[in-house]
Order: sequence, then structure tokens, then C-alpha cells
Amino acid sequence: MHELSITRNIVAIVSEHAGSRQVTRVRLQIGKLSAIMPEAIRFCFDLCAVDTLLAGARLEIDEVPGLGRCDACGAEVALSIPLGRCPACHVGALRLIGGEEMLIKEIELKTEETSCA
Repeated sequence: MHELSITRNIVAIVSEHAGSRQVTRVRLQIGKLSAIMPEAIRFCFDLCAVDTLLAGARLEIDEVPGLGRCDACGAEVALSIPLGRCPACHVGALRLIGGEEMLIKEIELKTEETSCA
């Protein structure tokens, strides 16, 4: 299960960017053709976040559909597998242009509370 090592890396990267501030939310983008299972990332996230600045943080995952562009006619088509012929012109091969990504899109940090004396 490579999702465990991916999730460990996500926690490490977010922790580094958070500095010393508590993380309240992490938003990821995972492509449907990336071979990364969002449910496995969700399962691993809380385990990997224990005793870190991400403990208790909410994880949001946006799944990005596969997208290909025809080399012959330039049409862009949705893909469920990363290969095929263009359904518009039936000539060109489809070049994958979306759906393989895994991005940390947003990190929300706890605001520091100041007291008025």
C-alpha cells in the first residue's frame, strides 16, 4: 500500500510549511488516473497525523477526472483509462493532460489568539 508512504510525505510537507502553528484543514487534489486511492489516504491520514501539528485536522480530497487531448484534432475528452483513440476524429491518439496529479492545494492553520489586557 503506497498510500501510507504518500500520506507520511503529505504530513511531513504540511508540517514543514506550518512552522509551529496547528493545522486545522488540509485539502488535496488527487487525479482519478493517479493510481492513488483517496479512501486509503483518508484511512492513513489520522494515523500519520498522530503527535504532529496535523493531529485532529480535517482532510478534504477533491478527485480530478482524467482528461486527454487528441494529437490530431485537438479535442479534449474525459478519460476513465489513460489511453485510447479520439472519439471525435477517430484518428488521433489521446495524450493525457489531466487526472494523474496529487497536489496539496490548501493548508488551513489555526489562528493565534491574542488576549487583550
